[in-house]
Amino acid sequence: MKTINHWIGGKPVEGTSGRFSPVYNPATGAQEKQLALATADEVDAAVATANAAFESWGQSSLAKRTAVLFKFRELLDAHRDEVAALISAEHGKVHSDALGEVARGMEIVELACGISTQLKGELSTQVSTRVDVASIRQPLGVVAGITPFNFPAMVPMWMFPLAIACGNTFVLKPSEKDPSASYRLAELLSEAGLPDGVFNIVQGDKVAVDRLLEHPDVAAVSFVGSTPIAKYIQLKAVEHDKRVQALGGAKNHMLVLPDADLDFAADQAINAAYGSAGERCMAVSVVVAVGDTGDELVGKISERAKNLRIGPGDDPASEMGPLITREHRDKVASYVASAAEQGAEVVVDGTGYTVAGHEEGFFLGVSLLDKVPVTADAYKDEIFGPVLCVVRAETYEDAIKLINGSRWGNGTAIFTRDGGAARRFQMEVQAGMVGVNVPIPVPVGYHSFGGWKDSLFGDLHIYGNDGIAFYTQGKVITTRWPDPADGGINLGFPSNS
Repeated sequence: MKTINHWIGGKPVEGTSGRFSPVYNPATGAQEKQLALATADEVDAAVATANAAFESWGQSSLAKRTAVLFKFRELLDAHRDEVAALISAEHGKVHSDALGEVARGMEIVELACGISTQLKGELSTQVSTRVDVASIRQPLGVVAGITPFNFPAMVPMWMFPLAIACGNTFVLKPSEKDPSASYRLAELLSEAGLPDGVFNIVQGDKVAVDRLLEHPDVAAVSFVGSTPIAKYIQLKAVEHDKRVQALGGAKNHMLVLPDADLDFAADQAINAAYGSAGERCMAVSVVVAVGDTGDELVGKISERAKNLRIGPGDDPASEMGPLITREHRDKVASYVASAAEQGAEVVVDGTGYTVAGHEEGFFLGVSLLDKVPVTADAYKDEIFGPVLCVVRAETYEDAIKLINGSRWGNGTAIFTRDGGAARRFQMEVQAGMVGVNVPIPVPVGYHSFGGWKDSLFGDLHIYGNDGIAFYTQGKVITTRWPDPADGGINLGFPSNS
């Protein structure tokens, strides 16, 4: 059985802990690989390697850094099908969805390729007699990324391209469930000419995470995952004097007003709720139907949901693949049963779904729940699976109160033809990312991604301008070159004259 090891100093490094984690093919349910889990000493070795590499990489020219990133982008484009196949094999998402993941990650690589314009700094001349003031940004040193299973290529690329473009070195701890895609990215970075030690991977579990959070030579930590872990990451990182951005979970609402095109809204609800089997933090998990739209909208969503083609990710006919693990599939299915017990109407029940020839795969059909009480677990919890809840609201005011009452504030959307209503919504809703007739408002690479409330811990969002600010620290330099005619002693406090 193939063992996936660490990547340290520009080459594979075998694990020494003797501890391994299984890596499954979710479509078959079979274990196909094993992952070597790092010890604290192995994490220390990766950090030490990154720290040594920072001495030269942090002083390297912007031209050298961007040359590597341009080459990496070229290689990634050439190998995108291969990376997408690795994602499908270990995560389960269909190939077209995996290709989209790679493409969205490439947006951040492209942003990093233009880092020279983002790090220009500022200069004010003659602020006082022959005194100039300059503001510059410099790298932090060794930074770390801890990434989730649902986007094993894209989310790491939300982090490391900007981090290394800014002059930092990087240690990645990817999800132990689907580690091969990020490992392939490491190989492509090396092929692109990235110096050894600038990018490293430690495979692992909580042992590796805690050591990265405690290590005195790690200056900053980026994290994407669930809200409980995001809270833990923030508290532990801050305890050890680290900069931290930790993105948590979500319960994203899609508000549908009576004037909306209901066919279009139903199509988009299907795409946003069931794409990637619902395993994405920007998935729409609640549709809020306002006024008398509910019955017709639910009928249209139900009709479409029943016709979705579910199968293995490498089958071109599949529109949705399996979930990541058997345990997660069973947990998601339990929400459908509990919702019925707690007062919801089960319109489409996807539990117990199997795919012929893949009976041991971690498949789950799509479920649609209507008239879901806000007290039901299916409404309150982040399910992270193909379960869509519909909640009814009499008025826009009732709907906005419902959405803003959520403890999460990641993403939200409104579907309407009324520009005034849309503008009011985008100003009043309490969420970090808002879509107007766009169900999954994930920003493009040069705008930052991040939510509010329990969806974000830390002050800065990820990638975009916030990402550049996160991976650099500001420095202000005040300079005076005295004229040879100047002289004398003056003990007074300097003033701007």
